[in-house]
Amino acid sequence: MNEESEAHLAALARDMRAVLLEMRDVVRYMKEAESEIPEKMRRFIMYMHDVHDIKNLYEEHGQVVPPHIMREMERCDDRYRHLLEDGNAQGGWNEQVRAEMSKRTGNRWDHSRILPKKETA
Repeated sequence: MNEESEAHLAALARDMRAVLLEMRDVVRYMKEAESEIPEKMRRFIMYMHDVHDIKNLYEEHGQVVPPHIMREMERCDDRYRHLLEDGNAQGGWNEQVRAEMSKRTGNRWDHSRILPKKETA
């Protein structure tokens, strides 16, 4: 292998190392963000918001909202409730966040009120 090839390989190795370190940061940020709200929930909420905006576009112009949009809003409403129920279930993502929040002082709201009650012997 000649000197030029070795220089190219060294440059590639440096670049790959930099990309690896940056990807580790990105994955760490994603995991940290998902500790509060799962990506599935966040994306669903964004979709529901978009459908709601489409509904509002019709209403703002004095038009009747088409039935297929209203049906999708109804589906989103039920699905959002399902996802919240899953999150609030024992061991669900929302229960874990509420439990952590209830340990802190200075909360405006009582986050422990819907947490499962601990059994005492």
